[in-house]
Amino acid sequence: MRENEGLTKLGSQGTEYKTEYDPSLLETFDNKHPDNDYFVKFNCPEFTSLCPITGQPDFATITISYVPQQKMVESKSLKLYLFSFRNHGDFHEDCVNIIMKDLIKLMDPKYIEVWGKFLPRGGISIDPYCNYGKPGTKWEDVAWERMTKHDMFPEKVDNR
Repeated sequence: MRENEGLTKLGSQGTEYKTEYDPSLLETFDNKHPDNDYFVKFNCPEFTSLCPITGQPDFATITISYVPQQKMVESKSLKLYLFSFRNHGDFHEDCVNIIMKDLIKLMDPKYIEVWGKFLPRGGISIDPYCNYGKPGTKWEDVAWERMTKHDMFPEKVDNR
């Protein structure tokens, strides 16, 4: 079996960038180390979506960290999926929760967190954070602990 079997985005020369929200773009591959607990972290510093009220663009850095179980998200498919929010109208809080729920449905991870750091509009930046730990496992406790302490040491915000 080829290592990239079933992956249609990776290595494709004819990449199509959809600008309407499309979770079907996401693809997975098998985790070669399902017995190890380890984090995989993605940073998307060029995330864009639209305000559902005004239609104005919102810009953010989206950070996704997860502990895989059997499946892992393929990075190019994730990039295309995040790009598909380009013309999607939703509040910042909704975007991060939608991303997290789509990835949970796709991979069934042990743990996942999604953090959006949106640039300000009207003088206010919004940084929604959500997480999930697999119920009945130690990761459920980790999720609660990280939720209660996720912003104890916020970074200095002087560039947005």
